[in-house]
Order: sequence, then C-alpha cells, then structure tokens
Amino acid sequence: MPAHDEYGPVAKSLHWVTVLLVVLAWTLGVLNDDATQPLGLLTHIWVGLSILVLAVARIPWRVANPPPKIVPTEFGRWLIEWTDPVSRVMHYVLYGLLLAVPVFGIVLQFAKGHPLPLFGFGEIASPWHADKVLAHNIKEIHEVLANLLVILATIHMTAALVHHLVFGDDTLKRMLPGVGKRTERGAQ
Repeated sequence: MPAHDEYGPVAKSLHWVTVLLVVLAWTLGVLNDDATQPLGLLTHIWVGLSILVLAVARIPWRVANPPPKIVPTEFGRWLIEWTDPVSRVMHYVLYGLLLAVPVFGIVLQFAKGHPLPLFGFGEIASPWHADKVLAHNIKEIHEVLANLLVILATIHMTAALVHHLVFGDDTLKRMLPGVGKRTERGAQ
C-alpha cells in the first residue's frame, strides 16, 4: 500500500500508459496521411480508443483515490496558494481533453461515412452518410484539441520539473514508476 504522500501503482500505471498512448496517437496523427497509409490510420484509431477507455477508467479511480497533497518546501510554500488551484484546473482540462479528442475522432470517422473499427473484434457502422464539410470541420476541431492536449501536457510536465528542480519538492518523484518514499526509505 502506498504512503499517503505518494501516488499508488494503479494511478502511476494509468498515468504513464496514457502518456505513451497520447504521444503515439499524436505522432501518428501528425505523420499519417489517411489516404495513403490506412494501417497508420487504423493504429491511430485503436490508440485513440484505448486513450478513451483509459480516461473513462481514470476518472472514477481518481475520484475514489484523490491525489496526495503537495508537501510544501520553504522555497515553494508561498506558491502553493495559487499553484494548487491552477494545478487542479489543469488536471480537469487534461481529463476533459483525454475524453474530447477521441470522441471527436470517432465523430470524424462517422462524418466520413466510415465505420469505427473496434480492435479487430468488429466495427460500429456510421450512423449517417458521408458529409465532406462536416468531416473537414470535425477534423479541424479534432486536430486543434489534440494539439492543445499535447501543449498542456507539456506545460504539466514542465511544472513537475520546476517543482523538482526549483522548489525541491517530491511532486515529480511521487509519480515516477518505482520511485517514492518507500523506495527511498528502503535504500537507507
């Protein structure tokens, strides 16, 4: 069982698997040309669906297992008053984007008149006929939201590094796999 001031193994696993999938989906989305690389698009869709499933699992997990409080340091103590609310809002926005980006991807697939492939186990037929204008507009929204997700995740990562390198707290260590208070105590 994790200490009260660190994230548990489920939260850490869900976080890092989500990070890897977001990087993969975004990279495939940027590099893939739907018309010439159908396998890349299929992989992009499956990764996006995986992100959606993980986000749906992460939200109730987070509600049932709230994150540990930031342990203030002398240097960072005065910042917690405004960084803690900003951190909460950032997390809500990131979770919202983890849901919205794949949902818009699904709508895009349907707007093209294409079925949604379900990991090789079948597919969901498009509920409407292809609409090029709608597909174009949905694709723009999907791309903007995906880019926003990556930008905000990069800011989130930078904030964790600032906490670690500048404030000297253990915000970053508490989320790293295999690192935490128990690991440090065991090494003593």
